[in-house]
Amino acid sequence: MIHVGIIGAESTGKSTLCKILAERYGYTWIKEYARTYVEQLGRPYTYDDVLHIARQQISELHADYDKPVVLYDTELINTKVWMQHVYGKVAEEVEQAIQEQPMDLYLIMQPDIAAEPDPVRENLDKREYFHRWYIQEVKQTGRPYYVIGGEGKSRTQAAAAAIRSFSARS
Repeated sequence: MIHVGIIGAESTGKSTLCKILAERYGYTWIKEYARTYVEQLGRPYTYDDVLHIARQQISELHADYDKPVVLYDTELINTKVWMQHVYGKVAEEVEQAIQEQPMDLYLIMQPDIAAEPDPVRENLDKREYFHRWYIQEVKQTGRPYYVIGGEGKSRTQAAAAAIRSFSARS
């Protein structure tokens, strides 16, 4: 089983890509928990809320899935960066889980598509800044990654090719 972390700045097409890949190739798609959780809060989120989100993401990493590829739509590196950006600190259990998690490959979404504002998104004007930060964090894990850019079909094809290329080497 190949665990693929789909990460990137806000409004870079992570969920759209996951949906298409899951439908087209039959991959398991672990949907973004943070968005659903924050949308249902009815109040501003807190550090404890972000820690709760991280714990949910950690539990998803250790579940059994029956498909050969599992896509994690916005995973712990996104959460780590958010904790650091908003609160200036990262929980040790998040740092530890990133080092221990069974993520095999990262696809980092390039912020080269139009941003779509919504009430949950906070930093659409800083997408390049976060993009560089995500690349730095992934490099620190030592795990392979691809930066996925382009629009529409070419973006999907690039992601599918990256997964196939990684699968062929595994």
